[in-house]
Amino acid sequence: MKKLLAIFAGFIILSCVNKTPQKFVIQGEAFGTTYTIQTYSSENIPLEKGVDSVIYKVNKSVSIYLPKSDISKINKGDTTIVVDKIFQDNFHISAMVHKSTNGYFDPTIGVLRNAYGFGDTKPLKKIDSLTLDSLLQFVGYNKVSLSAENKIIKRHPAIYFDFNAVAKGYGIDQIGNFLESRGIKNYLIELGGEILTKGKNLDKNKNWVVGIENVDSQLEDRSYSSTVTLHNEAMAASGNYRKFRIDSLTGKKYVHTLNPITGSAETSDVTSATVIASTCAVADAYATSFMALGLGKSKEVLKNLNGIEAYLTYNDKNNKEQVFITEGFKKHLTE
Repeated sequence: MKKLLAIFAGFIILSCVNKTPQKFVIQGEAFGTTYTIQTYSSENIPLEKGVDSVIYKVNKSVSIYLPKSDISKINKGDTTIVVDKIFQDNFHISAMVHKSTNGYFDPTIGVLRNAYGFGDTKPLKKIDSLTLDSLLQFVGYNKVSLSAENKIIKRHPAIYFDFNAVAKGYGIDQIGNFLESRGIKNYLIELGGEILTKGKNLDKNKNWVVGIENVDSQLEDRSYSSTVTLHNEAMAASGNYRKFRIDSLTGKKYVHTLNPITGSAETSDVTSATVIASTCAVADAYATSFMALGLGKSKEVLKNLNGIEAYLTYNDKNNKEQVFITEGFKKHLTE
């Protein structure tokens, strides 16, 4: 009888192990946009509360849109905040990208962001060379540091942190870590156009396939210029085709990508940047960087980067759209 029970128990375990993974999809809102998560598992694992918890923790640490977040308190001059691992990670990732891009990625551009009207304050009525000189004294990642007690030290109290160009990607990475902690080995996270993949699309038994959005794509009718395959990789994109503001008095166009070296909010020749990297935070940061760098400087930076692949659209001297693609990125393109 004991032998029969043992055989029966073994049959139950074997049946569970061999159960075919099913596809599950959850959707929601996070970081001012929407997300869709596709997962495969042998059972319907409750994920929504865990995902919401990750989003809450990231927002509480580095969201400039929450008045009581750590970053908002620091921006207002609170020097007593001991920052958590989320803030530390964003700080260190930003420092790495800042160094490799020769300062073109800089999360201390918050004062510029607010001055141009991309923040939660009214834009300055006049932005000239004197205004920029005044603002730029509060910009520079070399003017901030993290103490041994994990407190932020600012050379000038008016320095304003803005991790928007890395925090969303970081949040996606953390959602991925949560999914893996629940035993999920195959997933695709899409949040605000940024992508993180793990494993494969088991329905097709192939790597995940995602699209690169056209520069002139409309929100209500999105179109794609190319498709790429991803496996245990992230992809993020940046572009000024939607993120801009027209001054109501002067009619001047200000783009969302800011140049931390000059303080300008004017377009470079790069019109969009799509980056593949091992993490979404890094892909996010470099996509933003290439927009500010322009094509020539982006190519120079890319020569010295490992594991970073880029698809850049740009306007040539005749204002015609062209595409620059790194050799590594070409290998991801589908035929």
